[in-house]
Amino acid sequence: MDVLDQIGQGLWNAFQMAWEVWWALVLGFLLSGIVQAWAPRHGMERLLGGRGLRSAALATGFGAASSSCSYAAVAIAKSTFQKGASLPAAMAFQFASTNLVFEIGIVIWVFIGWQFTLAEFVGGLILICLMWLALRLLVSRRTEERAREHALAADAGHVHHTAGGSPWRSLDAWRDVARNFRHDWKMLWKEIVGGFLIAGFVSLLPLHVLNSLFLTHTGGAGQLLENVLIGPVVAVLSFVCSVGNIPLAAVLWAGGISFAGVIAFIYADLIIIPLIVIYARYYGRRLAARLVAVMFGSMVLAALAVDGIFSWAGLIPQHRPSIDSIANRGVSWNYTTALNIVFTLVALALLWLTTAASAGRAGGVAEAARAER
Repeated sequence: MDVLDQIGQGLWNAFQMAWEVWWALVLGFLLSGIVQAWAPRHGMERLLGGRGLRSAALATGFGAASSSCSYAAVAIAKSTFQKGASLPAAMAFQFASTNLVFEIGIVIWVFIGWQFTLAEFVGGLILICLMWLALRLLVSRRTEERAREHALAADAGHVHHTAGGSPWRSLDAWRDVARNFRHDWKMLWKEIVGGFLIAGFVSLLPLHVLNSLFLTHTGGAGQLLENVLIGPVVAVLSFVCSVGNIPLAAVLWAGGISFAGVIAFIYADLIIIPLIVIYARYYGRRLAARLVAVMFGSMVLAALAVDGIFSWAGLIPQHRPSIDSIANRGVSWNYTTALNIVFTLVALALLWLTTAASAGRAGGVAEAARAER
């Protein structure tokens, strides 16, 4: 009976955390769908062909205007690389897609505060710069071209449909938004549900279990370094990516991990084991190993840099919530419930638009077939 109680409590904790940010998830995916549908991306690969700062900056902008799905980011980065984008630019796009997008910033803000959202964006830019520099130094043009040949032979997946480019006030334009919205949810729902479930059950662990994973009371450089090294390892082993790892990051923050450790943990969603396997298939094992090493090192250094900047500016939060306050937020009639109702209706309307569009296309095909007969 005690086991069943624990399972029920873990599920209830997961639901409460999901309830707290449901509206933020819908809003984030809506904004992402709008940007994907309406932001011009024609000729992106041609613009990203160089290995200089201009190409990296453009790739960062394109990535920030894309989806937060880690699998989609990896697939689109590979596609741009196949079509002529340089490897440093493709990787800049990939990391911007998962660290500089609306939805992840909103969810981080709701769970652990605006300081972490700001740190995510500032550190994300630092991370991209570090990775761009490392790849330019460590990956030659010859190696890059061999990797491109390897990527051309690989199959792509999780790629977004191209938007129609209709005027934004038209119904077709909003159908483009709705299709991207639905596509993002279709790709990410397993990671999001998995993230909440893992966080819900981790929140039941005694505090000393989390403290045994991370140094939490020693202070100083030793704790800081240990936290930023172990944080990404925990992320890799959790198998959760994108927005799905934010609830667990909140639980780890409540459990005692440092500010920099939380940031390093969030960045590590692009080196979880399934994605490492994909890198090997796309780029070859040797380059994949080099890429993962560069990513890991850039994550650690970016987290340390952000910690230094935010410590100097006095922006690191001094109040740390309890695990209970993170997981047991309750469900009551308040602004969260009101926002959840509003954005649930928004989500249903967007899903209806995609269904109506599909029905319209099917009807058009049937009508054309009848006309031919």
